[in-house]
Amino acid sequence: MRGAISAQQAVYKLHQAAAVPSWQIHGRRAGPGHAVGRLARALLGITPDEASPARRGFHVNAAAQDLEEVGRAFVCGYNAALLDPRPQALESRLALTPPAMRGFAYEGAAMALALLDLMLPWRASLWQQLHAGSGARHTYMLHVGAGWALARLPVAVDKYLERFDPLLRWLVVDGYGFHEGYFHAAATLGAHRIPARLAGYARRAFDQGLGRSLWFVCGADPQRVAHSIASFAPPRQDDLWGGVGLAATYAGAAPAPALQSLALLARQHAGALAQGAAFAAKARLHAGNPVPHNELACHILARTSLAAAAAVTDTCLDGLQAAGPGLPAYEIWRRRIGEALPARERAQPPMRTAATGGVVS
Repeated sequence: MRGAISAQQAVYKLHQAAAVPSWQIHGRRAGPGHAVGRLARALLGITPDEASPARRGFHVNAAAQDLEEVGRAFVCGYNAALLDPRPQALESRLALTPPAMRGFAYEGAAMALALLDLMLPWRASLWQQLHAGSGARHTYMLHVGAGWALARLPVAVDKYLERFDPLLRWLVVDGYGFHEGYFHAAATLGAHRIPARLAGYARRAFDQGLGRSLWFVCGADPQRVAHSIASFAPPRQDDLWGGVGLAATYAGAAPAPALQSLALLARQHAGALAQGAAFAAKARLHAGNPVPHNELACHILARTSLAAAAAVTDTCLDGLQAAGPGLPAYEIWRRRIGEALPARERAQPPMRTAATGGVVS
């Protein structure tokens, strides 16, 4: 998958193509063969092979095939959005994705639209148009997908986040973290680096996405996941476990014994693991695409049903407000969810401040 430099190089050519009169996003002449669609696909397109665990150097095991299908669904949505970003045409293509994988396709489409929005800023936001339509059911995945675009272009993080929902905008940074773990595992999961452009709570949200990527990099192997997280500074581990809980529940690929092992290995981070599972439950039910492994993971990781876990995320929104500059409402929400799920023995994880954790790159 091409990096941020090639994406920057694509901006000028896209600007040139966008000046071609035949491209009108809402016009009758727009379609799969229009100038920008072809050029965007040529410059920024991703091949399905990019989702191959073996090619990425991930741990390859029985779960690898399921996780590869997740990546391929993402690539499908991404390329579809580049080819023709008009809402109606794009939504028709995304609807062809199997329900279990549709959220990932929307995530990929969100990345593509967010990139186009950044490269062609004078046009109406394509990301917002999708979000106003069928994408509203996949709002969590759309915010995460927008974070992949953040990873590709050197835009000001705070300014970029202003485009998104005040509560869910931290999922954008989560998406950034996943991208870096998935494509730059040696630097982020090996050397534990956090991008220097991130500050304050954004560093924590980055780790939550980094934790999600671990589920893929480690092939949904609980022992490998736990070993990797243990190598990080203690203040970072709670956020990493939260990301693992979300990925294990939403993406799946692990049978009950593996999930039970994961729950035991989380130890004092069991609350974070459960909170991640609850986020996944809410995302699946909101989109209307739950699958059996979502229910299984919630029962094991959050010790409650899929519906009950999702309901907790709603009740914990009551009276929600930020506790200060370094503790946004989003983090208060996450803490409330972890505390509201069925009680279990767990020690308090180390407190993390905006300044702790990670080697700044």
